[in-house]
Amino acid sequence: MSRNIPLKGIIAYPITPFSAEGMVDINKYKTLLERMLKAGVHAVAPLGSAGVLPYLSDPEREAIVMATMEQVAGRVPVMIGVSGLTTERVVYHARFAEKQGAAAVMVIPMSYWKLTETEIFAHFDKVASAISVPIMAYNNPATGGLDMSPEFLAKLLKIPNVTMIKESTGDVSRLHRLVQAAGEDVAFYNGSNPLALDAFVAGATGWCTAAPNLIPQLNLDLYAAITKGNLAVALAVFRKQLSVLQFIVAGGLPRTVAAGLEILGINAGHLRAPLAKLSEADTEQLRKILSALA
Repeated sequence: MSRNIPLKGIIAYPITPFSAEGMVDINKYKTLLERMLKAGVHAVAPLGSAGVLPYLSDPEREAIVMATMEQVAGRVPVMIGVSGLTTERVVYHARFAEKQGAAAVMVIPMSYWKLTETEIFAHFDKVASAISVPIMAYNNPATGGLDMSPEFLAKLLKIPNVTMIKESTGDVSRLHRLVQAAGEDVAFYNGSNPLALDAFVAGATGWCTAAPNLIPQLNLDLYAAITKGNLAVALAVFRKQLSVLQFIVAGGLPRTVAAGLEILGINAGHLRAPLAKLSEADTEQLRKILSALA
């Protein structure tokens, strides 16, 4: 493939921990990140939904980027989330990520006023023109407020360094439509955790997920089975982890992952208000799900 596709496999999304005083806890962040690196994930992607990107100030975002690059130290590719409401801020953060050594950046169009496809295309084009690293275009209407069709996503791939698509609607038919519109060699990534197996079977290049915070080996085992063409093993491994995947999505990634880490005996810090800890009832449900995997 001639286009630059730096990511494949299990792309892990760390959470952003906070201190009791509400400050980003960089030391704890590095500790949580190192756990996933040692587990063997294939790439990391801070400042996504799990990392509560919209809840962070610009200096906090920059601190996370620098901490990530320092901790990873070239061991795996790093993709930085650089999204924002204005094109100017996205360009700023994309340039910062590139300067720090990121292998790629991820952009989800975020909207207060609903953007037209013309506006979204111009947004990506301006960001792409400002940097040289590849861009992952991220479609998740549940968080960004905008829904980009597979046919429109294929048009974004005409921008030279928009080389990857992350689809998170949970509709596997969109992945097939994307291939129809963009061609068999399109690099698409699954962002819907319960759809992981279906997406890999449909030809996904990778799985963008916060699940490696809790169950990294199961995630890695699924990808290994897929790459070996062993669908029976992949199905068994996927079904074993499905309850976890469903739970963390339904309960919201930051709070469910933090609760899961605490259940596993790992200090995950605090959440930033208005996000609050998982309820006791939901925490107990998650405890039972994770205990069943032991």
